Amino acid sequence: MKTLQKTLLALAAGSLLSMGAQAAVSYGNGYTGQPYVGAKVGQFDLDVDGADKPTAYGVYGGYNFDPNFGLEAEFVGSDDADYRGGDINAKTYGAYGTYRYAFPNTGLYAKGKLGVARTEVEASNTTLGLYNGTDKDTSLAGGVGLGYSVNPNFSVEAEYDKLGSDADLMTVGAQLKF
Repeated sequence: MKTLQKTLLALAAGSLLSMGAQAAVSYGNGYTGQPYVGAKVGQFDLDVDGADKPTAYGVYGGYNFDPNFGLEAEFVGSDDADYRGGDINAKTYGAYGTYRYAFPNTGLYAKGKLGVARTEVEASNTTLGLYNGTDKDTSLAGGVGLGYSVNPNFSVEAEYDKLGSDADLMTVGAQLKF
């Protein structure tokens, strides 16, 4: 990922995370809807022989309709990684339905998500005559994670996502709930 892209991503994430207003909506049925935004960092695992694992950076946002169910959208891009003397990078855009299970009497929760993701892998290596170009795939995607609510408005998560048949993503992140 180029320096300008990293800077813009960091500024966007910082701006979103700094908006710490309490804006939860009560629906009168005992449940409170709650929007959230977050940033994550991790590593792509791409199914390309001889390629290193690119470092991933992303932002995400979502809405919890009740304590268990919600929707989430994310963008994750990567740095250029080594591909036998060339470069490889990836990015993904996803939209998911989410389910959270809060462990009783703790801030710990498990999270699952299922949805659709578009993953683009771009590789170039002209010196060895290896794969060159961009592979784009839109497919069913999902993930599992474990999180901890530090307080009612802030939590941290570790997550594993399966992005179709050719890419996996491991991340850690933080989210701010409004």
